[in-house]
Amino acid sequence: MQYTVAVRALCEFTAKAGDLDLRFTPSPTAQEGIAGHATVTAARASGYERELALVGEYDALRVRGRADGYDPARNRLEEIKTHRGDLSRQPANHRHLHWAQARVYGWLLCEARQLQEITLALVYFDIATQKETVLEQVAGREELRAFFEDQCRRFLDWARQELAHRETRDAALAALAFPHPTFREGQRELAESAYKAAAQRRCLMAQAPTGIGKTVGTLFPVLKACPGQKIDKLFFLAAKTPGRKLGLDALQVIGRGSPALKLRVLELTARDKACEHPDKACHGESCPLARGFYDRLPAARSQALGQAAMDGPALREVALAHQVCPYYLAQELVRWADVVVGDYNYFFDGSALLHASALDNGWRVTVLVDEAHNLVERGRQMYSAELDLGALRAARGAAPAPVRRALDRLRRAWGELAPDGAAPYTVLEEIPGGWLHALQLASAAVADHFNQAPHEPPGPLQQFHFDMLAMLRLAEAFGSHSAFDVTLRPGRTGPEAVPCIRNLVPAPFLRPRFEAAHGAVLFSATLGPPGFYQDMLGLPADTVWTDVASPFRPEQLAVKLVRSISTRWADRDRSLAPIAELIARQYAAEPGNYLAFFSSFDYLQRVSTLLRERHPALPVFEQSPAMPEAQRRAFIERFVPGGQGIGFAVLGGSFGEGIDLPGDRLVGAFIATLGLPQVNPVNEEMRRRMQQAFGSGYDYAYLYPGLRKVVQAAGRVIRTRDDRGTVVLIDDRFARPEVRALLPSWWQVEVDPAG
Repeated sequence: MQYTVAVRALCEFTAKAGDLDLRFTPSPTAQEGIAGHATVTAARASGYERELALVGEYDALRVRGRADGYDPARNRLEEIKTHRGDLSRQPANHRHLHWAQARVYGWLLCEARQLQEITLALVYFDIATQKETVLEQVAGREELRAFFEDQCRRFLDWARQELAHRETRDAALAALAFPHPTFREGQRELAESAYKAAAQRRCLMAQAPTGIGKTVGTLFPVLKACPGQKIDKLFFLAAKTPGRKLGLDALQVIGRGSPALKLRVLELTARDKACEHPDKACHGESCPLARGFYDRLPAARSQALGQAAMDGPALREVALAHQVCPYYLAQELVRWADVVVGDYNYFFDGSALLHASALDNGWRVTVLVDEAHNLVERGRQMYSAELDLGALRAARGAAPAPVRRALDRLRRAWGELAPDGAAPYTVLEEIPGGWLHALQLASAAVADHFNQAPHEPPGPLQQFHFDMLAMLRLAEAFGSHSAFDVTLRPGRTGPEAVPCIRNLVPAPFLRPRFEAAHGAVLFSATLGPPGFYQDMLGLPADTVWTDVASPFRPEQLAVKLVRSISTRWADRDRSLAPIAELIARQYAAEPGNYLAFFSSFDYLQRVSTLLRERHPALPVFEQSPAMPEAQRRAFIERFVPGGQGIGFAVLGGSFGEGIDLPGDRLVGAFIATLGLPQVNPVNEEMRRRMQQAFGSGYDYAYLYPGLRKVVQAAGRVIRTRDDRGTVVLIDDRFARPEVRALLPSWWQVEVDPAG
């Protein structure tokens, strides 16, 4: 059995040493890197060969990769690296790694073409000056063979260990048994659909109700499909921390049911939560956990992979025991994990670690997307960026004179965004060229400064630099999927322009991610209409849709529709007293724990205040804006078994989805809103663009996102087949056919015209 490894992965394993050092690497954007490579290769003479696919073998190893370029006339193999700034400041271990890659490619080419010697060249291309720096070495065939074989020998024991792990893993997965005595109702249907998607290299959209065990019902069949489909890794992606925990818990359940299965399950944690020294920069001269990182990595890696768990706390313990950074240890372990559990952004963001790693290493991966309805808004956020003058002023205050001059030019160009008399919100057809050029110059000046001053601690200048880079990356890909808008906000001396590249349709960015995966399973209790999500997410044309029937019976949930109350903005004052009395009557008839959802904090506060005044004995408590995690936890902990109280919350917020209150921890919910996004200039532009692109402007911008929040909130009430409860829909618009069509089919809605 052969182990295949990419040239880059081989060299990173054998030739990386010394400190973790990020001072030199982040300057060029991905697009700048691609453009830089193209510029270098375009300048070469005719006959120059680009992107040479090379393969070599040693013992049980198969080493493959693509060399950047080869000039047969000069017998020169080139390894091209883009950079910005003073090349002399490049860390020595970076240069060492680059030479290692060049030498491995050199041997592979000598072997492929029977060359006796070759000139190896590291070509460093400065994207700011558009100049090349070329470092050359002439190497003989036998010298390169010896180097290649040495790298392979140093990797071979690890490769054999990995082959043995893969063989054992696949045998255990082939024999994997379902971890429970029986499937729940609807769970088998979901599992069969997920297995077929993995087996047929398809994308599956599965709308499945709460309570059937969606997480186990998708993880189990995809794991079962791995050996037959030669799937290397499974990525379980969630929108929030609770979703990651559900994935980790489900994998533990599956593992306990099959003792022979030794899955390597890795959790990726956000950098700001994993960082032990947030006040220090990521290099050995600043952070003690970056100092000697690659020297201590092998021992930390071995210990981590030998443990039963690689979640956040377990990895932190290993990392600190070996004095390495927990965040970057987790990134290094991705290569060796079987299942990676993390946030959406690790696969779908523009600089996503998992997506890039899968492409670089040629992994065959299947992606599971938990609560996939969230991916639309999260995708928009990933591919949106804005800048504001307050951040620019803060950056200027921390900048040296040359950078201040560039920032001052950018400040002067800001006037191009909102001339005198500009409207509070304006959508521009194109990004203003003068402002964009000034932004590029300012970003280059700041990048040059950080290359010259690598010890500078994080601060407002660095943050503004990251903000500028985000804007510039999106400017390179600007198109009809996004809008460039300018909002006037109150500033120090008057209105100030806030430019924003606002993504409206994330599909063009997400589509390549789905195409790169062997298969994908997107699941949620609210994933309809399917056409909306297919349009927004860029799913393949042959995506399969399944709507799993609910295991719940209509008699478990009393759904009451109150048509006599309007929650529209114009009717809000008149709605306060009727809603308060409605809540009081329902509570008196069936005391217990309730949630009451409203469209805004102001609305819920006005109703809860009136309810307290009229019914002071009722136990009432409210969600507050920007509620800290401890307070959110305390809010949920009030919903105890046998308890009584009414919790007021904003629809679509922390308590509208992702919380589990089974039994009588929650007996009912009042939903006093359709959840429609606020009518404002931004959403109206969204509606206009959705109409242009899909012919369903109002539905795509308002109706579907709103009703999704309603159904999610109502789904908090019935969590198991033994639960009983009540949902009260408060607004006459709930009676409209187009709205009723978006409510769960198993609901039997009782219309109450009297309120």
